[in-house]
Amino acid sequence: MLQYAQNRVHGIQDLERKLNEFGYRVGIRALELIMWREKNVRRETRVINMLYFINSTVWKALFGRVADSLERSTENEDEYMISDNEPAVGKYISVPRELSQLNCGAFLAGIVEAVLDGCQFPSRVTAHSVPIEGYPLRTTILVKFDREVMEREERLK
Repeated sequence: MLQYAQNRVHGIQDLERKLNEFGYRVGIRALELIMWREKNVRRETRVINMLYFINSTVWKALFGRVADSLERSTENEDEYMISDNEPAVGKYISVPRELSQLNCGAFLAGIVEAVLDGCQFPSRVTAHSVPIEGYPLRTTILVKFDREVMEREERLK
């Protein structure tokens, strides 16, 4: 998939955008499959519950384990972060030297964005490499919710 996309783009940003689009397609289908398979799934109306659903149920369905952390930004109340210390999407990929800044987590960001859109939580989702000691491939998925989602959240309080 990476080679296919790499041959059809110009630059790292285009490649990450293409990986995001691939992830979005997977995310829409994964959400539908998870909703059919899971017995105790209900429609979430709160932001934190929706993120917990992604952090646990979606991640486990796709990767066999839950994500490593779910955090709220201390600077912006409409931003949340899902971190994966060892993302499966980057484990067996060898990236050419000229693309060393490529973050294959853009694929994960596309999946998360699709699940949120499918559940009526429009947002902008991006992936960032945040290596820490012992986890050089650590990826953080940054979720920035649209203003309408945060307004709806305020009304539910």
